[in-house]
Amino acid sequence: MRQYLAFSRMRLLAGLQYRAAALAGMSTQLVWGTMEILLYRAFWLSDPDSFPMGMEALSAYIWLQQAFLAFFAMWYWEMDLVEAVKNGSVAYELTRPTDLYTMWMARSLALRLSRAALRAVPILLVGILVPAPYGLRLRISPVVFLAFLTAMALMLVVVCAYTLLIYALSFYLTDANGIMVLSVAAADLLGGAVVPLPFLPEGLRQLAQLSPFGAMQNIPLRIFGGDILPESIPAALGLQLFWAVVLIATGVLLTRGGLRRAVILGG
Repeated sequence: MRQYLAFSRMRLLAGLQYRAAALAGMSTQLVWGTMEILLYRAFWLSDPDSFPMGMEALSAYIWLQQAFLAFFAMWYWEMDLVEAVKNGSVAYELTRPTDLYTMWMARSLALRLSRAALRAVPILLVGILVPAPYGLRLRISPVVFLAFLTAMALMLVVVCAYTLLIYALSFYLTDANGIMVLSVAAADLLGGAVVPLPFLPEGLRQLAQLSPFGAMQNIPLRIFGGDILPESIPAALGLQLFWAVVLIATGVLLTRGGLRRAVILGG
């Protein structure tokens, strides 16, 4: 375990060096988030009763989405890992006293934490200072806030496990670019990145909420905004835990099988 923590620390410190990129990204996210809130506000004013979310809950969703974008943005690929599988150099990992999947998980967690660390606090401060109903409200009970933090942690594990599943599948594919594009599109639509899940048609919404994509940003952001009621929080957290276990177990099996296949084929 010590070697994985040390590696995560190195990756985290390396990611914190890109301050200019973080500043540019933060500026873009602030503008984009503001545009989204103003657009939804215009639709809400035209017919408040038809809106599936309250305006304050929706504003909280968007501010948190922009602040923690690095946690669930599916385009944060580590292409060197995919390339290592493609050219066979991943076989060198077998000479190290580490588990490949666990090392990949440590890298993925460190990458997302480092990118979020530079952007989250400034965006959250701006959201808090913006007046209602456009801002980020802080009227949340300690129990719900604890549930939000738990959901954020589980969400991060689900997202990383989903990403690692794509890396593991690259052992079995000639070119992983196609499945990477499809996985990003599916996660953005069914995970609540394009629009929050309550805005989807009923059938598609129910499917998305039960899928691993619904266990990503959808749950913690809606818990914070109050769109998921307190009595429904345990079931939501249980769904996240279920998909975390399923994705990790599947990724481990595929990675181990892929490594055996790479060795057998002389990779």
